[in-house]
Amino acid sequence: MHNLYVAFMTALALAACSQVASYDVAIVGGGTGGVAAAVQAARGGADVLLLEESPWLGGMLTSAGVSATDGNHRMRSGLFGEFADSLSARYGGMGALATGWVSNMLFEPHVGAAILDNICAGAPSLRVEKRARWQKASQAGNGWRLVYTDAEGRTRRIRARVLIDGTELGDVAAALGVSCEKSPQVQDLTYVAVLKDFGRDATLAEPPGYTPSLYRGNDADPSRVLTYAKLPTRGGPAKYMINWPIEGNDTYADVIEKTPQERKHLLDSAKNITLGFVYYLQTACGFRTLGLADDEFDTPDRLPYYPYYRESRRVDGEVRLHVEDLADPYRNALYRTGIAVGDYPVDHHHHRNPGWKETLAFPPIPSYSVPAGVMIPKGWDNLLVIEKSISVSFRANGTTRLQPVVMQVGQAAGALAALSLKTGSIRTVPVRTLQQAVLDYGGYLMPYLDLPPSDPAFKALQRIGATGILKGTGKPVNWANETWFRAGEPVTEAEVSLEEYFPGKTLSDLGLPLPDGRLTRREMAVAIDSLLHPFERRAVDYSGNLTD
Repeated sequence: MHNLYVAFMTALALAACSQVASYDVAIVGGGTGGVAAAVQAARGGADVLLLEESPWLGGMLTSAGVSATDGNHRMRSGLFGEFADSLSARYGGMGALATGWVSNMLFEPHVGAAILDNICAGAPSLRVEKRARWQKASQAGNGWRLVYTDAEGRTRRIRARVLIDGTELGDVAAALGVSCEKSPQVQDLTYVAVLKDFGRDATLAEPPGYTPSLYRGNDADPSRVLTYAKLPTRGGPAKYMINWPIEGNDTYADVIEKTPQERKHLLDSAKNITLGFVYYLQTACGFRTLGLADDEFDTPDRLPYYPYYRESRRVDGEVRLHVEDLADPYRNALYRTGIAVGDYPVDHHHHRNPGWKETLAFPPIPSYSVPAGVMIPKGWDNLLVIEKSISVSFRANGTTRLQPVVMQVGQAAGALAALSLKTGSIRTVPVRTLQQAVLDYGGYLMPYLDLPPSDPAFKALQRIGATGILKGTGKPVNWANETWFRAGEPVTEAEVSLEEYFPGKTLSDLGLPLPDGRLTRREMAVAIDSLLHPFERRAVDYSGNLTD
């Protein structure tokens, strides 16, 4: 009888494991973009499965330890804005987050991970599986089959209408055969270290292959390495995030097309570069009380769960965003399709690559919009690719790779996935419908600094800016570039470009107020938006061309 019972229970367990669950949206990779996509898709009414191989959500913000955001401090929108507000509440105000000179928003990685857990817990119909590894993905009709192993090592099979690749290196897209490009010399990656002041000697054992000469450029002023990303700690011992590019812990390791074993070997070497830098700071620079934090990552070496990847495969998308598009946003119509914004300059890390020759120009850029088509692989349906694998050029990736932009693009991907459930395909969701969803959750289409999303005229200015009827003005400004709608300035009739939308018509013909020296650009934008609705009336394709 006992044997029969055991056999019966085993059969039930096997049957349960073989069942195929169904979801509207499956996301592989719970990184910075993946978690945003999952939350927004769930908020949009979709049943969502989010798979993350590490114990934490958040990717480069948390699991990789890069807990100092780069850019968008004045454009904290959507989920990025919610994340920033939660950090502000945890630490006692936005000013309390500006503890290091590299960023206006720093935090302890474990705090960021906890905030993202809380946000996900409040999202309806979202299932999160951590320590889960995807194994295989394949098309099934107009949807997808996915095989993965869960935290207990059990094989799971699911179906999904929409699949989103949120992996760090675009591994799902590559396995599916999506057309991708990869730079011959990728940017350096970094194993970040979070140091904590233990108040006693915390010196490491000398790491394998320790080479002091790799770090000697920091001898003159080693304290700048620490003040660079000093973290807020809510009254606890001092902590420092070490992500230092100049003779520090950057590593050239092209792991993208390598096998898992080859990747592990290269990443182990990268870890030793970081451990060597920590050891150098302790022994050569005298910071012996600073050791690897014991209350951040529960890894054997106390380093993050994975490195900070600055570069990935980049898919061949419906459009490709080039650095020239960033430098001159009106050279084509891509600006009309914006779903995210960034203000960071083009920033590349190649110092550790012995073969790197700096032959590429990295021009100054204003703040910019990211077009919707970069996350849609050409020739594929109901598949979205986010994180650092969006369709941008090698040079443009130097700014679109940063956390706030990646999170915004991920949130837009989640919105598109949810909207597609009504139309049957991501490709039948109008660009303007997606953009309106972005506006509705407080996101930016255009990088205007004039008005916050809470302003009653914000959406009107964003919509009119995305038509090009009134254009903004941008300029590079150090590490926080700018674009202004010039909302408070008087408007002239010559500035109002109506011809594409209303051929042969003047302001008077359309019943619009005439500029009289007192009417502002804001007032004109609101009038055009509310009376004529050009944003809604004229559809655009992914290239920004008017289609009707």
